[in-house]
Amino acid sequence: MERKRVRLTVAYDGTRYHGWQFQNNGITIEGELNRCLSALLQEKTEVIGASRTDAGVHAMGNIAVFDTSSRIPAEKISYALNQMLPEDIRIQRSQEVPNDWHPRKCKSRKTYEYRIYRAEFPMPIKRLYSYFTYHQLDENRMREAAAYLVGEHDFKSFCQVNAQVESTVRTLYMVQVEEQGAEIVIRICGSGFLYNMVRIIAGTLLEVGQGKREPESLAAVLEAKDRSAAGPTAPARGLTLVKYEFEEEMEKRSV
Repeated sequence: MERKRVRLTVAYDGTRYHGWQFQNNGITIEGELNRCLSALLQEKTEVIGASRTDAGVHAMGNIAVFDTSSRIPAEKISYALNQMLPEDIRIQRSQEVPNDWHPRKCKSRKTYEYRIYRAEFPMPIKRLYSYFTYHQLDENRMREAAAYLVGEHDFKSFCQVNAQVESTVRTLYMVQVEEQGAEIVIRICGSGFLYNMVRIIAGTLLEVGQGKREPESLAAVLEAKDRSAAGPTAPARGLTLVKYEFEEEMEKRSV
């Protein structure tokens, strides 16, 4: 029977998961997708994910693909799969793609948001989706510092030590700091990200906002190419992958 490749847009609350990537000793997003798809399609199914988010990180639109011989139309798989998945994972769209289409081999742009909740005391309903601080934060200083990160740079200072990567050079198209009521949202769009890169950027901008370092120090942090030059790694719960865009599709829409 002829096989087809199906692309999924996956949203999830990462609170109770050990990240995206399958693990033998912990529940993961990939593991749940594989389990439910295999049961639905009545064949062993393994997805290929676009972004391997860490434990506790959330997503509104991560991407995964899988191959199947099932006769279920690709666009209907989302409806059936959502009936089987845990309620903290939901497919936003399923569609057929060419058999050689691979999410990690296409030029893409990922947009992350890191949320910081500022108050005298924590707000329980915010605890899973933002980082709480009682410190005063100067968002203008954070915005000034963020501007140093836009463009193509060696982000080795913003990468977890011993990460296995060929290059630490990445391009950031946008680094915004926006005040939304009691929250500050750091929004970052880039061609790709190193291990813990967004969380280290958030931790460094938090130090700038608290007055612990100057905005212009970000230039020296980049130049150092040394993890110890940057700030702490902010907790995972404040981070959400909000958008995944493929450049070939963006170009088609703009024509």
